[in-house]
Amino acid sequence: MTVQQRIFEHIAEANRAREEDNLCGYACLSRTAARIMREKVPDSKNIRPAFFHDTDRIIHSLAYSRYIDKTQVFYLFENDHITHRVLHVQFVAKIGRVIGRALRLNEDLVEAIALGHDLGHAPYGHDGEKVLDKLCRDNHLGSFSHNIQSVRFLMDIEKNGAGLNLSLQVLDGILSHNGEILGRRYCPDYRKNSETFLRQYKVALSDSRRARRIVPMTMEGCVARICDIIAYIGRDIEDAITLKLITRDSLPSPARRLLGDSNDQIINTLVSDMIVNSYSKPYLEFSPEVFKALQGLRAFNYAKIYLNPAIKTQEHKVEDMFKRLYEKYLGDIRRRDKASFVYRYWLRMNARYRRVTLPGRAVVDFIAGMTDDFFNNQFVTLFVPQSFGYVYKKGDR
Repeated sequence: MTVQQRIFEHIAEANRAREEDNLCGYACLSRTAARIMREKVPDSKNIRPAFFHDTDRIIHSLAYSRYIDKTQVFYLFENDHITHRVLHVQFVAKIGRVIGRALRLNEDLVEAIALGHDLGHAPYGHDGEKVLDKLCRDNHLGSFSHNIQSVRFLMDIEKNGAGLNLSLQVLDGILSHNGEILGRRYCPDYRKNSETFLRQYKVALSDSRRARRIVPMTMEGCVARICDIIAYIGRDIEDAITLKLITRDSLPSPARRLLGDSNDQIINTLVSDMIVNSYSKPYLEFSPEVFKALQGLRAFNYAKIYLNPAIKTQEHKVEDMFKRLYEKYLGDIRRRDKASFVYRYWLRMNARYRRVTLPGRAVVDFIAGMTDDFFNNQFVTLFVPQSFGYVYKKGDR
């Protein structure tokens, strides 16, 4: 055994001991990480604990780099201070680490789930997601949901179809996150195993509505799930105020009184309440009063922000863009047009991906992975006439 090997084994053992000494009995220890494929360097001998290693793989993935130009809520606004998806996942991770540390849970697992949970979001945010879901259903391709697509990118698409071999605990937390579902109590399903996860993933691909009932297998997955809401509820209010869609005074009185009327106050109140009511318990829980106020604030956000007619005037154009690109790429695959963008940028995947993936689903994968700018540029290139430039004859002035 080399000097490096001895030192690394000592570090790995110290990492395991630190977790066992410091984490609570409900935490998911890194030594329990389960993977589908064997690692070149076993997790037990790696100086990076399993979930810490998963975070590295996520942030170095191609899908993660595309967060930088993905819509969070507001699109088609020219304002550099509006939240994009890349900021949102960082907020979720930071808030999750605060709660995880206070409750003595595994912060590495919380962070990995948080940073990977929105990788599957389509261009134009939830509006784009709805269009892709309809295209999947209309074309008998199952369904589309960003949490399912996030797992699909990490398991079946990254590294040209080989996947990143992340731990099932991370993948499960990503699959079962749903920032649109709010509950007062979040209790993990400790009975879940790898077979359960893979079965739920397969079912969710065919019908995303059934994924709404999936419960995380870990407390850390529950933390990431509630932190998704905590991270966006107040931040979206700040963005909406910046865009003059609402005013601070228009927030519902019960929410302002109990939660505060600014993002920092709302986050602090929700996080503090969650910690106090969940301390030393095998589940997460809000107090009844704070939960009721959060319900009211969420309803306000939907009515005045997410479904505000003022930001939906271009929705029909966006839907048409998705449909036309889908039909164009699908036709290119059927014609085996190797000059098409779908071949040049996407269908360079491994043989397994090409064998098991229907052409329509491959097109959905391609579109879902696009940034907003790439999506817009594809549409302009394919459907808007391109100028040949100015041509002058000799002597023209």
